[in-house]
This record gives sequence, C-alpha cells and structure tokens, in this order.
Amino acid sequence: MRPLRRRISALTTAALLTTGLAVTLTGVPSAGAAASRGDPDDRFHASCRTAIEGSRATASCHNPYPQTDRIRLHVECARWWDIDADSAPVDVGPAGYAELTDRCWKEIRAVWVTHERP
Repeated sequence: MRPLRRRISALTTAALLTTGLAVTLTGVPSAGAAASRGDPDDRFHASCRTAIEGSRATASCHNPYPQTDRIRLHVECARWWDIDADSAPVDVGPAGYAELTDRCWKEIRAVWVTHERP
C-alpha cells in the first residue's frame, strides 16, 4: 500500500510542477490575481485568444484598459529542426485590437502571448 501512495504523490508533484512551468512560460498572470490585489497599475494586459490551424498560429487581442500593452506572439514548433517563431512587438492602445500570426513548417507544439509595458 505504501509504494502506491508514494507513486501517486510523485505523480501529483510532477503534475503540479508541470502546471507551474506552463504558467511561468505564458508570462501572463491570471486576471483574478491583479483584481485580488486591487492594484490598478497591473491592469494593462490585453485579452488574447490563440488559435492553431495546421501549421499557422493566430492571436487575436483586445485591450479594454486605458494603458497601452505591448504584445508578442511566440510559437514553438514540434519538430526539432523547425525554427521557433517570435513576432515583433505590437503596441495595442486603449480599446485597441491586434491580430498576430506566425507559422511553423510542420506541426505546432505550443503558442503563447507575452505582455509588457511600452
């Protein structure tokens, strides 16, 4: 019985570490985190949705906040020989909208958007 508990504990720990790594890679804190702190300076992240169609990735971003947000699309390709892509930074002003696209030659492993203050 004990080895099974240890195995489950190890799997749980691995799952938590993997989840934490995915959150770190996005570079975007959750929307609830800024709201819970009540810090209005942290409310500048544009709301972005990503879509993958074959080897092409698209990010559609809308900025509902009065501060400008500088966004970048990052695409990690699945094949080791396929070069990952990082878009040029794009400033999305208040109530602004931007659509970023990039691609791999073959399959896409991951897509994320980073935000920063201009």
